[in-house]
Amino acid sequence: MTSKINPKVLIMSGYGINCESESAHAFEKAGAECEIVHINDLISKKKKMSDYQIIMFPGGFSYGDDTGSGNAFANKLKNHLWEDLKEFIAGKKLILGICNGFQIMTNLGLFDSVIGTRIHAMKHNDSNMYECRWINIKNNSTKCVFTKGINLSHITIAHGEGKFYCNNETYQKLLDNGQIVFQYSTNDGKLANLEYPLNPNGSMNDVAGICDTTGRVLGMMPHPERSLYSITEPDYQLKKELAKRSNKVIPEIIESNMMIFKNAVDYFKDQ
Repeated sequence: MTSKINPKVLIMSGYGINCESESAHAFEKAGAECEIVHINDLISKKKKMSDYQIIMFPGGFSYGDDTGSGNAFANKLKNHLWEDLKEFIAGKKLILGICNGFQIMTNLGLFDSVIGTRIHAMKHNDSNMYECRWINIKNNSTKCVFTKGINLSHITIAHGEGKFYCNNETYQKLLDNGQIVFQYSTNDGKLANLEYPLNPNGSMNDVAGICDTTGRVLGMMPHPERSLYSITEPDYQLKKELAKRSNKVIPEIIESNMMIFKNAVDYFKDQ
């Protein structure tokens, strides 16, 4: 029987995270109920992680990236909320981390079958610059809950430490397990092949996002919550004019980005 109860999303907040509102908007538009919660309210037990079905680690600059992107926030969570988080994951719930959220999850070690085992790193971009641009990604995973029905997507990135790296053995294991979810690509779906700026940071094998072994935990560097509306695309006016000449209308929503949030909501409605 399909549930009519909308899942509740915990939007993590505090200490430099700055994409809470966009994240909540995306999930609410997909049909979820959202609450932005400061990490201290979880530590003090004012709020309980167990009351939610989805955790969202948004983008931003937690602790100013002073000790490495996502590291300090991950340590605070691990020191105070580690058992709560492990119980949350064991309950077959969902976790999504975007940009700084992905970096936090990387430091927590949420992508190995043994929770807490860190298997990869997010390094400084090869350009040695903060990269903020629209790029293309392709979905390669049939395992990931969040990416069902997604093929290609036009999406934004905004980061200084987004270069995915792991050893070759780990990469092969991720690939064999279907955990390599998103890769940077051309607009027709060919891999970027490390070509800049198609691959904006130098990530090995063009990796832009991975999931855990269950497919219920996704981390990605691109920002779907900032890329929901076609009007925000840099070539929107050109697309609009070309569509007008063909008696077409550009859809308001970039569906491939919205589907990440909708798939998460539908996961619980289908239970």
